[in-house]
Amino acid sequence: MLLSYCNQIINIILRITLHPPHSFFSPPTPMAAVAGSASASASLPSSSARFRRSLPPSPSQLSFPRSRIPTRSLLSDNSIPQNAVVAASKPSPLQLLKTSAADRYTKEKSSIIGIGLNIHTAPVEMREKLAIPEAQWPQVIADLCALNHIEEAAVLSTCNRMEIYVVALSQHRGVKEVTEWMSKVSGVPIPELCKHQILLYNKDATRHLFEVAAGLDSLVLGEGQILAQVKQVVKTGQGVPGFDRKISGLFKQAISVGKRVRTETNISSGSVSVSSAAVELALMKLSESSFANARVLVVGAGKMGKLVIKHLVAKGCRRMVVVNRTEEKVNAIRHELKGVDIVFRPLSEMLECAAEADIIFTSTASESPLFSKENVQMLPSVSQGERRRLFVDISIPRNVEPGVSDLDTALVYNVDDLQEVVAANKEDRLQKAAEAWGIIQEELNKFEAWKDSLETVPTIKKFRAYAERIRAAEMEKCLSKMGNDVSKEHKEAIYALSMGIVNKLLSGPMQHLRCDGNNNHSLDEVLENMRALNRMYDLETEISLMEEKIRVKMGRAQK
Repeated sequence: MLLSYCNQIINIILRITLHPPHSFFSPPTPMAAVAGSASASASLPSSSARFRRSLPPSPSQLSFPRSRIPTRSLLSDNSIPQNAVVAASKPSPLQLLKTSAADRYTKEKSSIIGIGLNIHTAPVEMREKLAIPEAQWPQVIADLCALNHIEEAAVLSTCNRMEIYVVALSQHRGVKEVTEWMSKVSGVPIPELCKHQILLYNKDATRHLFEVAAGLDSLVLGEGQILAQVKQVVKTGQGVPGFDRKISGLFKQAISVGKRVRTETNISSGSVSVSSAAVELALMKLSESSFANARVLVVGAGKMGKLVIKHLVAKGCRRMVVVNRTEEKVNAIRHELKGVDIVFRPLSEMLECAAEADIIFTSTASESPLFSKENVQMLPSVSQGERRRLFVDISIPRNVEPGVSDLDTALVYNVDDLQEVVAANKEDRLQKAAEAWGIIQEELNKFEAWKDSLETVPTIKKFRAYAERIRAAEMEKCLSKMGNDVSKEHKEAIYALSMGIVNKLLSGPMQHLRCDGNNNHSLDEVLENMRALNRMYDLETEISLMEEKIRVKMGRAQK
C-alpha cells in the first residue's frame, strides 16, 4: 500500500513538472492563463491575489506618488468601474497614460546611473559646494533612497570629485530627482549643475567607476589614494539600508579592478599623488628650491596631511609644525618618521603658527575656511628672501578663502593648480596605463554578466516555491488517504522521496538559470531560459519583482 502511494506521488510530480500550466510555444491570453493554472493549483491563491490582500486598501494610502503604482497588478478586479468594459474599445487619454505607466514600471529594468562633478568637468568653486564629509555618507544614502525612483545609492566624495551612483527604477526620473537633490543641498542652480556634471548610464557608469578605482581618472594618473577612498565607501556603506546588492557589488568589483591594475601593471611606479604634487608645486615656487631653511606649517594630520608630511621629509624637510585638533595622530606620525622634528600645536594656535611660517599646507575636513582674507592680512611679513607667504590648499571645501589670493603678501594654490606638476610626467604614465584598459574590460564583462544574472533570482525563487507548493499539497493529500496508521518512519520516507524527486527534477532548470559570466552567449541563454520558465509556469516574475520594490519603498517611507 505504501509503495502504491509513493508511485502516485512520483506520477503526480512528474506530470505537473513536465506539463506546466502554460505552453511555451503558444502563450495563452490572460483569461486562458487563469483557466490553465486553475487545474494545477486551484486551492492556492496566485501571487497577485496574495499581494493584493497584503496591501493597504487603496493606493491613496501609499506614501509615494500614485503614478508610480503599476495599477494592473495592485488593484483588485472588483475596483474596476462597470463602464470600463464599454470604454475598453475606445480608451481615454488618461487610461492610455495609466496603461503606459504600468507597462513602463513593470517591464523597465533598473538602471545604474553615475552622476556628479569631478576635477575634469567642474572648477573647485563648484565642487566644494557639493563636497560631502564621510560621516554624512550614510545619511546621504538614506536621503537618496527616499526619493521615489531610487532603490540603491552610494556617494564618493574626495578632493577631486563628488560622484553619486544609484540604482534607479527609471533613468529619466532618477536623474531628475538626484539632480534636484544635488541642487537643493548645494544651492547651485540646476542649469549650472547640468553644464558641469557627468552623467553616465549602466555599462558606461560601471566603466567610469572602474577607471576611477584604477587611478585612470585621477588628476595624477595612477595615484593610489583613490582606491583607499573607494574601499571606504564600501566600509561606510556596510549595513546601511540602500547600500544594497547591486551598488555594493559594483563598488566591491571596482576595488578588485583597482587591485589588479596596481598588481599587474606598472602604472603606480613613479607616479605622484595629490599630496606629493602639492609638495612638488611648493618646491617649484621656492626661490631656493629647497625645504632646508623654509619654515613649514601643515594644518591637518589626517590621511592627506600625513602624506604631505611624508613627502616633505622625502624632499629634505627636517622640521615642521603640525596643527591638528588632537595630538594622537601627530604622535603616530612622529613614531613612524623618526629623526624628524615634528612640533604639535592645537588648532587654537593656528594663526600664531601661521605668523611664523613661510609655507602653509592645509588639508582638513573643515566645512568653512580656516584662513580668511582679514586674518591673513594681519600676519607679519615672511622671512627674508621670500616675497609672499605660500599657501598650498588641497582641501575640499577649501581651507583658504579665495580672497586671500588678492593680497600682495600671499600666494595661494589649490588642487586645480596642480596640473603644472602633473603634466611633467603624464606621458610616461599614459603608456603604462595601456595595460590597465584590458583589465578593466575583463572586469567590466564579469560585472555585467553578474548584474544581468541577478534578473533570474526572482524566477529561481518563484519556480522553486511553485514546485514546493505542489509537492507539499500532493504529499498531504496522499497521507490523508493513507489514514492514521502511517508510522513516523514511513512519513519521513515519503517526505524524503518527494523532496528528492523535486530537487532532482529542478536541478537541470536551476543550472540553466545561473550565469557563470564566461561569455555573452551563455548569458543570453540564461535570460531566455528565465523568460521561458516565466511563460510556461506563469511565475509573473516581473510583476512580483515590482511588488517587492514597492513594499521596500513603502517600508522606508513608514520609518
